[in-house]
Order: sequence, then C-alpha cells, then structure tokens
Amino acid sequence: MAYKEPTFQDRAALAAQAKQKAIEKLKAKPPVDPAVAAARAAAREAKEAALVKKREEKAAAIEQARLDKIAKAEAAAAAIEAEKQRLIDADIAAKAARDARYAARKAKR
Repeated sequence: MAYKEPTFQDRAALAAQAKQKAIEKLKAKPPVDPAVAAARAAAREAKEAALVKKREEKAAAIEQARLDKIAKAEAAAAAIEAEKQRLIDADIAAKAARDARYAARKAKR
C-alpha cells in the first residue's frame, strides 16, 4: 500500500477531532476550590508586596550610596579648601617675616 496524501477534508477532520478532544479534557477538569483560589491570591499578593518592599529597599540603598558619595566629595573639597587656606596663611606669615627682617636691616642703617 502506497502513501496517500491527506486531503483538505482529512486534515480538517483531524483538526476538529483534536479540538473536540481538548475541549472534553478541559471540561473533565475539576472546578477550582474557592479556598485554594483565595490562598493562591493571598500568596501572590504577599509575593508582590515582598517584591515592592525589596525594590524600595534597593532604591533607598542606591540613594544612600549617592548621598554618601556626595558627602565624601564635599568633605574632600572642604579639605582641599582648608589646605589652600593654610598655604595662603603660611605665605602671608613668610612674607611678614621677610618684611620684618627687611625693616630690621633698614632700621640698623
């Protein structure tokens, strides 16, 4: 017996049979117990709440890290500014000492 190419009607009938079988299988399924459905919904809501909390904690940690970085940069800038002021004061003191020595030499003459 040779291979026979299925016709359109054969393929349509097979598809209809498969569809009918799937519908019967779905109808044979027992209905969902309301208590089980409520428990699933509560578990889903708890999971979503945990995810929201986790996201908020992560956002807070990122914001805190950003603020720490800004504070560190501001502290570094303040240290640099203090060092600049110290150097300026040292230069002023050195100039004052030089001027005093010059004035002392002038006073000797």
